[in-house]
Amino acid sequence: MQIEKVQLYFLPVKTRTPYQFGKETMSEVVCARVCLSVLDTETGRSAQGWGETPLNVGWVWPGVLLFSEREAALKDFCQSIAAKWARTDLSGHPFEMGYAFLEDQLPVLRAAFNQGREGDARLPHLAALVCASAFDLALYDAYGQLHDLSVYACLGKTHLSKDLSHYLEPDADGVSFDGLYPEDFLVDAPESIPAWHSVGGTDPVLGAELTGNEPKDDYPVLLRDWIARDQLTCLKVKLRGHDADWDYDRLVTIGQMGIEMGVHWLCADYNCTAPDTDYVNAMLDRLRIEAPQVHGMLLYVEQPFPYELEEHPIDVHSIAARKPLFMDESAHDWRMVRLGRRLGWNNVALKTCKTQTGALLSLCWAKAHGMTLMVQDLTNPMLAMIPHAQLAAHAGTIMGLESNAPQFYPDASLPEAKVHPGIYQRKQGSIDLRSLTGPGFGYRLDEIKRELPEPAYVG
Repeated sequence: MQIEKVQLYFLPVKTRTPYQFGKETMSEVVCARVCLSVLDTETGRSAQGWGETPLNVGWVWPGVLLFSEREAALKDFCQSIAAKWARTDLSGHPFEMGYAFLEDQLPVLRAAFNQGREGDARLPHLAALVCASAFDLALYDAYGQLHDLSVYACLGKTHLSKDLSHYLEPDADGVSFDGLYPEDFLVDAPESIPAWHSVGGTDPVLGAELTGNEPKDDYPVLLRDWIARDQLTCLKVKLRGHDADWDYDRLVTIGQMGIEMGVHWLCADYNCTAPDTDYVNAMLDRLRIEAPQVHGMLLYVEQPFPYELEEHPIDVHSIAARKPLFMDESAHDWRMVRLGRRLGWNNVALKTCKTQTGALLSLCWAKAHGMTLMVQDLTNPMLAMIPHAQLAAHAGTIMGLESNAPQFYPDASLPEAKVHPGIYQRKQGSIDLRSLTGPGFGYRLDEIKRELPEPAYVG
């Protein structure tokens, strides 16, 4: 497969209610949507592949730089990537092309982009990955379209020319990737999977927290109403990381409500805000003693500390001994997963926004080394939700996937929801995957009636 044409679109989306995570609050996002026209050099067949990722500024690029400046820089970098793919000489399988781009070309593009920038004005590695991910996703969709196969039917020896030993290095524990391919670490997709609801830092949990400024529409506002409508069983709770009493009370209040309403599982997500291991351990120990039922519901803890592990090599074995501890922002790639494991992180959260190629490599490395997985959201609307759901369905996670776009901008995906209703609305605490049929990611794009803006790049 080789690329013949690249098109890049920017689709703005506004949230229904603000979404607070860590120190950031999201009220709008621009989604980068990519179309790659490709040619099968052996048969002469052509196809188009699509990928989409929200450029979630607050998550990928926290800092003091103005939001508008960071967002503009992300869009500019997307156009730099588009231009690079338009003139690439890479060809072959998307796993091989994606790996080559991530290893050799993305670092060069980012270094050139950051030349002359200093401090917070420098584009972070995580932001570069998110910009690259829509193009990477489109590679896989295009390959599936060419061969009339699902993306996940193209990840074995039949389609790949090299095994995983050419891409991954094991830790010092005797693991070997010789003769293994990504398909060896995947599972068959079920018809439905549990969906996690995210309780943002400013989301009203109790009626006393209502301000009167909440939207007046057909969607729930209070957490109790969300649980009842979607029959939720899994709640991710965003914590502050600088107010121990608030964090504890928030988790207990939500946990007790969940017990009353049939919720099974909680997750405590700090989004990199906790100051040290003592802060997290103190909360876990207090929960175990004072609220044991809520403690038992806590399935895992997610990313308490700054995501740059090389700059902040915090030993987290003490937390992981108390509860499963998941890397999220830190898990840039399999090398960071390896470093995290050495520091005590025992599980990994995958995201398609760090590229499909990167997610597959991290998945394989983590599973080979006994780490369990989750697949987490970047509040993925529209097309972005579908590869996200597909990854979760084939990864074999500890418990389903996070799905919060139906909370924060439910109307953004109405055209897609007409074709895939079970993906964009949670029912019985799950999303339904049965509509994802056909080649590539199963978008069924010809059935989705969405008008696109003028492309920001064509080449």
